[in-house]
Amino acid sequence: MESANQDINLNSPNKGLLADAMTDVPVDSAARGAAPEGLTLAEEEELRAELAKVEEEIGTLRQVLAAKERHCGELKRKLGLTPLDGLKQNLSKSWHDVQVSNAYVKTSEKLGEWNDKVTQSDLYLSASSTLEDWNEKLTQSEAYKKTQETLSQAGQKTSAALSNVGSVISRKLGDMRAHSISHSLSGYSIRHSISMPAMRNSATFKSFEDRVGTIKSRVVGSRENSTDGLHSPSGAGDKPPQDNAPF
Repeated sequence: MESANQDINLNSPNKGLLADAMTDVPVDSAARGAAPEGLTLAEEEELRAELAKVEEEIGTLRQVLAAKERHCGELKRKLGLTPLDGLKQNLSKSWHDVQVSNAYVKTSEKLGEWNDKVTQSDLYLSASSTLEDWNEKLTQSEAYKKTQETLSQAGQKTSAALSNVGSVISRKLGDMRAHSISHSLSGYSIRHSISMPAMRNSATFKSFEDRVGTIKSRVVGSRENSTDGLHSPSGAGDKPPQDNAPF
């Protein structure tokens, strides 16, 4: 009874089997269910056949729509259109449809009317006038002027302080640079003064100093001998003077 009351799907692949299985089963109007009120059995059969035809057309249209969507996707891919572009286009179209819709137009008109009524009302005009009076009194008050002057002076002082800080930082950097240069030079002088006594006490410097002293003593001795030979009376007529000086 329960299966007999269910609608038969004419698009089902098992519709032939179902019809064969129910061929020998007698079906009366009571088992099949009463026809809807106002419809005869023939009219019900006609409506069911038309329903099956419409469902078949819907399935065909869905297949056509799927094929069209695939073709549309291929065209977009060839044109380099991304899904984001499609989303933007859909949003723009949807917003345009909303703007031209009757509900949006009526709502905008209503809001405009309400705005006009509010702005033209006595309460709104009185409140606006009161606010303008308060604003004028506030700007002309002594407290407002003093506050404005104080803020202006504070801004000027802040600018001057920032300028002074920048100057101090620049001067400090210059002093640090000069100190580093002088420290390098003083370090070089200290290293030079420390290295001189060590060099004088080295064996190489002493050997060089001894050689210079020997050469100096020889040169001085040769000059003294030459001077004695020139001033001697006994040797003045016997031998000619000899110049032993190396210079």
